Amino acid sequence: MKTGVIGIGNMGRILTEALLEEKAISPSSLTIMNRTKKKALELKNIYSDISVVDTAKDLSICSDLIFLCLKPLDIYWVIQEISPHLTKDKCIVSITSPISVNQLESIVPCSVVRAIPSITNRAKAGVSLLTFGSNCSVKWKTTMERLFRKISVPIEIEDNVTRVASDIVSCGPAFFSYLTQRFILAAVRKTDIDQETAVTLASEMLIGLGELLKKGHFTLPTLQEKVCVKGGITGEGIKVLEEELGDVFEHVFAATHLKFKEEVQKISKQYPI
Repeated sequence: MKTGVIGIGNMGRILTEALLEEKAISPSSLTIMNRTKKKALELKNIYSDISVVDTAKDLSICSDLIFLCLKPLDIYWVIQEISPHLTKDKCIVSITSPISVNQLESIVPCSVVRAIPSITNRAKAGVSLLTFGSNCSVKWKTTMERLFRKISVPIEIEDNVTRVASDIVSCGPAFFSYLTQRFILAAVRKTDIDQETAVTLASEMLIGLGELLKKGHFTLPTLQEKVCVKGGITGEGIKVLEEELGDVFEHVFAATHLKFKEEVQKISKQYPI
């Protein structure tokens, strides 16, 4: 299987490197293309057998599976360029949430998949979100599940939960990184601990928390119960969180969904459905 990746930005590179490192795809079977060629060549310097081409058209000619790791409004125009070479037996994969598989299927003759990765996939962890077009072949469904199982836990989702699922899986690492940084800075400001030590302690705590959940020792509620002894210090901290967090996460989801709706409205003008 010949694979192509159009767009070697942050997520495009993360996805490509994860698939290569886990041997889900081989460098010799991979062709990449980026508007700024330097980024593609940087990856080729690491994996010398990768092919780098100058245009999306060239990539589409030699690839069976094509990942579109682009900004939402750019995908339509790239598809216009490559559509003459998208035969029925090929498959395109968009990694952006605002474009539905139905919209993509309306302008291409091949199988369509939306695959929303997470930065956690770089560590062969976390979830990837898959949505298959109604005309996607069994072959490509099986192939995509196999590829993403190498680097994540692939979960198939419907369109109506695309945004919230993306918030949790794809945006979540940024949200909780921000919260952890605020947690660390507060510790440094309010106590005698230095930042380097606080970062180490917090990072290792998060890794340990993940392992506890992964191995099934505790659920989130039971873990809190085990640590939060009645009348103890942890309980006092939880009281503050309960009082001051309020509806902050409801506001987060409201903001992301509003932005998502704006992007969907812009994109809808490009597609016939």
